[in-house]
Amino acid sequence: MREYIKLECKECKSRNYVTTKNRRTHPKRVEFNKYCPVCRKHTVHKEKR
Repeated sequence: MREYIKLECKECKSRNYVTTKNRRTHPKRVEFNKYCPVCRKHTVHKEKR
């Protein structure tokens, strides 16, 4: 049931993280505040399929 997703930085558009999520409990795209090594700061990372 869990599916792999990639997280993309909103500022530099680099895909830095891979995680899993349950589609039944979270049908919409998720956003996390994570560290971006390219920007070298914490930024919002949005799900990209």
